[in-house]
Amino acid sequence: MPILRVEGVTKRYGKFVAVNNVSFEAQPGRILGLLGPNGAGKTTTIRMVTYITVPDEGRVMFGDSEVSPVSQENMGYLPEERGLYKKMKVGEQLMYFAELKGMNRTEAREKIRYWLDRFGALEWVNKKTNELSKGMQQKIQFIATILHNPKLLILDEPFGGLDPINAELLQNVIMELKDEGRTILFASHRMEQVEQLCDDICLVSRGEIVVKGALTDIKRQFGKNTVMMDFEGSDVFLDELESKGAVRLGSRSTRHAELNLLGTTTPKHILEVALPHVSNITRFELVEPPMREIFVTAVTKQQGEQAAATV
Repeated sequence: MPILRVEGVTKRYGKFVAVNNVSFEAQPGRILGLLGPNGAGKTTTIRMVTYITVPDEGRVMFGDSEVSPVSQENMGYLPEERGLYKKMKVGEQLMYFAELKGMNRTEAREKIRYWLDRFGALEWVNKKTNELSKGMQQKIQFIATILHNPKLLILDEPFGGLDPINAELLQNVIMELKDEGRTILFASHRMEQVEQLCDDICLVSRGEIVVKGALTDIKRQFGKNTVMMDFEGSDVFLDELESKGAVRLGSRSTRHAELNLLGTTTPKHILEVALPHVSNITRFELVEPPMREIFVTAVTKQQGEQAAATV
């Protein structure tokens, strides 16, 4: 049974419709990626899930009941913007958040020590927040989010400010929480982390869902239409292919290219154009599109259709 069910929610601010008839479910032991461009309605949706605001239409269910102050106690919300008290010491701050969620001081003290040690931050327990780096502040805020063992975790850009080592540590902890059966709602613009972490996807654009389902099913629906290519030599052939509308380029460097095939373009055609310019090809693979390409394709299509409808 899903812990979280968003059922046909709509939220308006005056004449502006921020969220329009959005529905999705989040299951225990799975990570749901809530994705979309800036202004898509992600933050508004999260605010309704966490009962910070309420929908004008539809409802948000937490278990068998609509979200309320009671359900908030079983949620852990990590907002994109840091919400720590700058002049308060780390240990005192974490204790304050733990007690707000109903934890007793003895249990909270044990949990605080465990998680600070896990994140290599035990020595910072008596430091004020404004003495910490952005990455360390992010780790402290994440600890505050999970201290009370919430059933539902809502993580909005949780890797902000983290270096690769600490990002990997946080990712490992998130996967452990998933394996424990937590329900996790993950909002991010970083598509590589979405692919690594998420089981399910809900992609919204201009307040409406444009893609929804299991990540593996979504990638399969888009088919194998992307060429991953590693090469040595000139990359001028990429500009030629793009200028003629044969491909859309994803990631690109002097040695690597990700090419989304457009129209009737075939992998053979890519090779024919590339060979006169490169001295060696070390990888040439037709694959399912990365999540970044699905994101761009789906959002561009939806926004194009909306623009055409208004003409």
